[in-house]
Amino acid sequence: MPSRWVHEHRFPDREALAAALAGEIKVDLEEAIAARGAASLVVSGGRTPLRLFAQLRSEKLDWTTTWVTLADERWVETTSEDSNERLVRENLLVGPAAAAHFVGLKNPAFTPEAGADWATRALTRVPHPFDVVVLGMGEDGHTASLFPGSLALARGLEPTATPACIAVNALAAPHARVSLNLAALLDSRRIVLHIEGDAKWAVYQRARGQGTAAELPVRAILQQKEIPVDVYWAP
Repeated sequence: MPSRWVHEHRFPDREALAAALAGEIKVDLEEAIAARGAASLVVSGGRTPLRLFAQLRSEKLDWTTTWVTLADERWVETTSEDSNERLVRENLLVGPAAAAHFVGLKNPAFTPEAGADWATRALTRVPHPFDVVVLGMGEDGHTASLFPGSLALARGLEPTATPACIAVNALAAPHARVSLNLAALLDSRRIVLHIEGDAKWAVYQRARGQGTAAELPVRAILQQKEIPVDVYWAP
């Protein structure tokens, strides 16, 4: 379904996608630095962005004026193999990119609920609106940690909510989590949906069709008409 809000970019392989997307993000961040002296990038965890991180960390960019944060985080210690912060620190924030300002979502609060409030306050340090938000998508249609069937989903997708982090206990996903809500994700200049593989392309095609965000939460990103969305896909 054509849309002036959603633009699809398909590549023959994942290496070509990573190279092209890293170049696009570099340009966006450079333009932000030139315009306001700082840039902000929101990234996601998982295995999908690893090639992108390897490309992006090698880009010549003024990392000292770049802020990086996460779309969501598992409520585990940052030393855990399941930590998105650890993934980003080990795969993106290395070499020259280590000079970037990183704001993580995991914090010393005892519970994800208290931690979500803490993370919301921490994110006020990051330049807003975010210049680029890079999201992934699961085969169940979740994005960030906005999962179908989660008790927190309605609150996370509330269109009139204040941009914030929310606590999430997904029924089918390991670990409690903290996630940016839809309002926070849309507090951005550009959103990128980065997906790979035929299975996720099929889910994306379903999400472009009619249906509710409760069924496939990524629909909330694809159906909104506030922020342009670029979909980057490779088999």
